[in-house]
Amino acid sequence: MLESLKFNPRIWFLLGFLGCVFLLSMGAYFQLVDGLEPCPLCISQRIAIAATGLCFLVAALHNPSPKGVKIYSLVGATLALCGAAVSARHVWIQHLPPDKVPECEPPLEYVFNNFPLTKTLKLMLNGTGDCAEVNWQLLGLSMPAWTLVAFLLLATLSVLQIWNNKAE
Repeated sequence: MLESLKFNPRIWFLLGFLGCVFLLSMGAYFQLVDGLEPCPLCISQRIAIAATGLCFLVAALHNPSPKGVKIYSLVGATLALCGAAVSARHVWIQHLPPDKVPECEPPLEYVFNNFPLTKTLKLMLNGTGDCAEVNWQLLGLSMPAWTLVAFLLLATLSVLQIWNNKAE
């Protein structure tokens, strides 16, 4: 069965890139059309999706040698797993009891303009009380939970390219 999934890794990297474009498009849709403002962890997840997608795009355009496929696969999987870690933290914050949720911080734009970069990065990666709100669900899972699933799928797709490339 898995033999039927063996394509040129370049095609799979391109599909991974298109998946990342889709995820970023959905985030833009929810923000711009539905009016859901992203919290700091949501923005961090978007950055991780963009970085993973950029890695996949470069791999697809580069058409690397077998050694290059392995390197791109490991970099793509690492970026996706970093995003998965942020998503997992976000899901964890959403499941905290109300008295354990971190305090809400000023809006991210204010923090960017008035605080040092280290404080801004810490805020973006640690999350705030805003991150505990569940504004959207599908099949009982929140947006960060679906993003966690997507990151795990992207990491799996990336690692599978090492196996996929051995047959060529």
